[in-house]
Amino acid sequence: MKLRRASLVSAAAVVAALALVGCGSNSLDNGNTKKTTVDTGVDKAAAAMVPKAIKDKGTLVIGTDASYAPSEFLAADGKTVQGFDVDLFNAVAKKLGLKTEWQPAKFDAIITGVEGKKYDMGVSSFTVNADRMKQVNMVSYFNAGTQWAAAPGNPKNVDPTKPCGLTVAVQKGTVQQEEDLPPKEKACKAQGKPIKVLVYEGQDQATAAVASGKADAMLADSPVVAYAVKQSGGKIEAAGDIYDAAPYGYVVPKDQTDLAKAIVAALKSLDQSGDYKKVLQSWGVDAGAISDFAVNPSV
Repeated sequence: MKLRRASLVSAAAVVAALALVGCGSNSLDNGNTKKTTVDTGVDKAAAAMVPKAIKDKGTLVIGTDASYAPSEFLAADGKTVQGFDVDLFNAVAKKLGLKTEWQPAKFDAIITGVEGKKYDMGVSSFTVNADRMKQVNMVSYFNAGTQWAAAPGNPKNVDPTKPCGLTVAVQKGTVQQEEDLPPKEKACKAQGKPIKVLVYEGQDQATAAVASGKADAMLADSPVVAYAVKQSGGKIEAAGDIYDAAPYGYVVPKDQTDLAKAIVAALKSLDQSGDYKKVLQSWGVDAGAISDFAVNPSV
């Protein structure tokens, strides 16, 4: 469920905090834990399912919005994409005998890029939903819900079920912006207490808007909010309960169903070895672990 994601010194400080080095894209060191050893040897049965053209190419080009910590975000060097999504899919690719090339992109342009063959696939905390499955194949691998966050002490009494009159920050193209907020906006407008929605390209910008006081609240996927709260140094806190839990899915072209099935096989292999949960635990997001990996699951 891709939630998704000022100029004031405090806002800049929060953005910097949210970009603290987690782990390199090829390691499982999130800066707070020891490196976790994961068996990334090739699973021959899963690798045999990879289409020949992709196997010959050897590398999967992956579109990702690297502004969504702890799922995918840039390391301190401003170039390396890191996060639990990155570590997990790197492990999946190695099970398939493939390498990965991560290319930062705007979130709402990734599926179009996959359809147009700019990317072999997309890995960016995409919530599995019916509309997306009309465009691409989606492979479920994680479960997350939506959560809100506000300033410390919640001075504006932010209640996700009663957001009328609030200024709310959200990332463009996410489930939160496209599906969650619209009915709330309509209801609040009818009550004469409209919501002011600030839409940002990156989740880090939406988070900074709350920290700087530009917005009263922001909403995003539950693991993202939990990480943002932890990294903000007391600038924001969670507001309300997690709701609308749904699976994240890898985005695979419609004509690459065999690749999607191979990814499912690799995920099952990692789960059976215990390494799937090791990756999630290293980032503190193991509460979202699933075991029913599938291509285009029912939602």
